[in-house]
Amino acid sequence: MTRVDYYNDPNAPEANSIAVAVSAFIQDDEGRILMIRRTDNDLYSIPGGQLELGETLSQAAVREVREETGIECAITDVIGLYSDPNHVIAYDDGEVRQEFSICFRAVASGGGLRTSSESKEVFWIEPSQLSDLKIHQSIRLRLQHAIAMLPTPFFT
Repeated sequence: MTRVDYYNDPNAPEANSIAVAVSAFIQDDEGRILMIRRTDNDLYSIPGGQLELGETLSQAAVREVREETGIECAITDVIGLYSDPNHVIAYDDGEVRQEFSICFRAVASGGGLRTSSESKEVFWIEPSQLSDLKIHQSIRLRLQHAIAMLPTPFFT
């Protein structure tokens, strides 16, 4: 499935659904950030995905990190709650989803880097190198909030 993210775009299609999504910001002992390159839109991102029935938000984030990167992690904090109705995601099956995502801070606890059907690249990157990557504005916002170590979670 492919997707197109629209942000503050007057030509964006109208949302017809909403789903709970999670993402995780993880840094290694050297301060590098765990990133993926998505297969559905070819953009770089922190790992994340949709909440599944029967799991908690933190379980979903841990599962998504494992599935997309091969890294095991533990959730330590909430970075922010993102629900901007000006950010919609259009899928090729006709679904147009309004953003609703919880971004967590996590620490790696094991595993090893590997790609998946959702990630064509998985790597650790220095924060100073993020500007070199093609990252959607909504993910850049999460990265900025995570790096800034906001005293309380961001929310929209």
